[in-house]
Amino acid sequence: EDKPLPKGEHKLQLYSMGTPNGVKATIMLEELVELFPDFEYDAWLIPINGVQFTSGFQGINPNSKVPAMVDHSEKTPVRVFESGSILMYLADKYDKDGVFLPKEYPARAECQSWLMWQMGSAPFIGGGFGHFFNYAPIKIEYAINRYAMETKRLLDVLDKHLGEGNKKYVCGDQYTIADMAIWPWIGWLVDGKLYSAGEFLKVEEYKNVCAWSKRIGERPAVKRGIMVNRPWGEKSSQLHNRHARSDFETKTQDKLEAALSM
Repeated sequence: EDKPLPKGEHKLQLYSMGTPNGVKATIMLEELVELFPDFEYDAWLIPINGVQFTSGFQGINPNSKVPAMVDHSEKTPVRVFESGSILMYLADKYDKDGVFLPKEYPARAECQSWLMWQMGSAPFIGGGFGHFFNYAPIKIEYAINRYAMETKRLLDVLDKHLGEGNKKYVCGDQYTIADMAIWPWIGWLVDGKLYSAGEFLKVEEYKNVCAWSKRIGERPAVKRGIMVNRPWGEKSSQLHNRHARSDFETKTQDKLEAALSM
């Protein structure tokens, strides 16, 4: 279908949905909003019900997956797709002091390594465990056990890593894009917000991961980031399209529907 994408007034245009991968991008964008008084962006909800296959979206992501972003601040607009790529692009371009992505080695390499760890592990958690445990029309015990075992292995890897030196964040004392990438998948999993699988996976055994997840979830930018492009849950937690800082107070779905009913 030939359908152009909407465009707002800001230089950065995000096209996404509040999935774990989509939330990575909106958390980072809201962290930059928190960090810089003049930073702004537009975020448009792209429901994954076919819209991702239209010409406009495929023009910025040939792989037809959310999230995708266009930066109109350059002479030629820059398209950026894949959530990890968006995190690195935003950090490199706007985070000049290395607040979220260290500038010096070995800290930078450590952050990038854990970011890639998440990118490589997500298919086992989502496409593997999540699919067969929660979505598959036929329950296949072997598939569920196979991917549950791998998911628990990944939880154990992170738990042991956080426990070494009692790390506050994945890269030590510094909160980075590695935390932003890992949290929507593993954090939501241990918090019971992903596949309702906490009891099955015995997530309470991973005490370091649970404490880390709680710490991340308490950040103001994270609380806002998970609302952006979210089309489910409590209406007050849904901000389908985000164009200004004030939208969290005035444009959530409960307020929009209440205004329409008046």
